[in-house]
Amino acid sequence: MADSIQPYLPEEIKAIYEGRYGDNVIITSVDKILNWAKLSSLWPMTFGLACCAIEMMAASASRFDIDRFGAGVFRPSPRQSDLMIVAGTVTMKMADRIKLLYDQMPEPKYVIAMGSCATCGGPYWKHGYHVLKGVDQIVPVDVYVPGCPPRPEALLDGLLKLQQKIRRESHIRRKVEASV
Repeated sequence: MADSIQPYLPEEIKAIYEGRYGDNVIITSVDKILNWAKLSSLWPMTFGLACCAIEMMAASASRFDIDRFGAGVFRPSPRQSDLMIVAGTVTMKMADRIKLLYDQMPEPKYVIAMGSCATCGGPYWKHGYHVLKGVDQIVPVDVYVPGCPPRPEALLDGLLKLQQKIRRESHIRRKVEASV
């Protein structure tokens, strides 16, 4: 560090630069700490609609172990969860309930659309008048997991993509922009 700047630094900062604290000091931003805490403790909602739900359950079993990514605690209530995994066929009757559950989730909330039926209507996209042509028509989707049904590894990959997205978020800038 340049000697011209050093006299103006507080003693605690000088001690950090000189290494007097050893390995006991971590320098990072508030955004990085908040994002690390969020991405390490995602709580998905217990919510499965069709055959993709079986693959979602398999991802939480011992062979694939979704818990090692911080998302193993499936919650029974939308008020306790921050991740909605829409796994399966969304019918028109179910669309209102999905929107209601999404609205009941606390902020920040994320959505993973799992399987062809949830992302674009699946095999029913052309002739199925009763099937929603993608869950993104009612709730904002953060990550799409393709497949019919997708393997548990694909869901784990989608979870890693969501964690990368969370890692890039900025909370402080968002709060400042919202207040202006």
